[in-house]
Amino acid sequence: MHRLGHTVLVGDAAKIRAMVVRKTKTDQRDARHLLDLLHHDRFPTVWVPDPATRDLRALLTHRQRLVRIQTMLKNGLHAIALNQRLVRGSKLLRRAGVAQLQALPLPPYTARRRDHSLELLEALHAKLQELDAAIATAALAHPDAPRLLTHPGVGPLTALATVVVLGPVTRFADAKHVVSYVGLAPSLQASADKYRLGHITNRAARCSAGSSARRPPTPRGSTLISNAPTARCAIAAGARRPGSPSPASSSCACSSCGAITSITPNFGAAAARPRQSPSANARARGRPTALVPVRACSRSFMVVA
Repeated sequence: MHRLGHTVLVGDAAKIRAMVVRKTKTDQRDARHLLDLLHHDRFPTVWVPDPATRDLRALLTHRQRLVRIQTMLKNGLHAIALNQRLVRGSKLLRRAGVAQLQALPLPPYTARRRDHSLELLEALHAKLQELDAAIATAALAHPDAPRLLTHPGVGPLTALATVVVLGPVTRFADAKHVVSYVGLAPSLQASADKYRLGHITNRAARCSAGSSARRPPTPRGSTLISNAPTARCAIAAGARRPGSPSPASSSCACSSCGAITSITPNFGAAAARPRQSPSANARARGRPTALVPVRACSRSFMVVA
């Protein structure tokens, strides 16, 4: 349609339907309604990227699919190595690790899978280098991407993905609209004066570059206790074996919200407890460490000093 010289407009169906008062819906009424909206310049258009932008999106999508294939091949090679008790971690695919992997005595079909996976990885690495070079060239040629490249930590992939996903930034009123558009705005549940922020509204709409959410760093001197899947959890502080002396004070922090709370044990209550017998202490020393929950937290990660 664009090549033939026609102007193509895509409208927001929900807004167009909301402008109609009557419940009757026919093709004739829809056509007259659309014509009236266009005539009075009230047609709610949806931004459609131009062919050049769509081609850049295809370039980024193609690279993303190749990276996924590369990840699957790496996981398969790690599984083969672990089945043979070869634990190299991230060093498996380096020169020494590959030599050890090729020297493993494997069954015929497993050895063929290993050899094919290594060949595919080498070919994919070359293809990804070509795509990275093409992305770098496209980012430098784009009118908006070079400005993002001046920001520390932003490379050609992140810059190009940002500009082709967002499009013209003038169509957003403020930063909140941008966050909502890419699906990073958290859901909100409010009742009276209580507000609760939940998960992001649309995970599938996140930008492919710089979209991975990382866990906040654990405070120094703290140990990760649990990664509970439930919404409410307990932060355990002052974890100790039964019968051992209590610490003077301890602090616990939630790695999601970053709140650090100092906790001082009640020595008076501890002194009022009955003293255990030596046999009870001996039995208690053989039990696993008991974690005492001292406060509730609405996050999923718990750390204790």
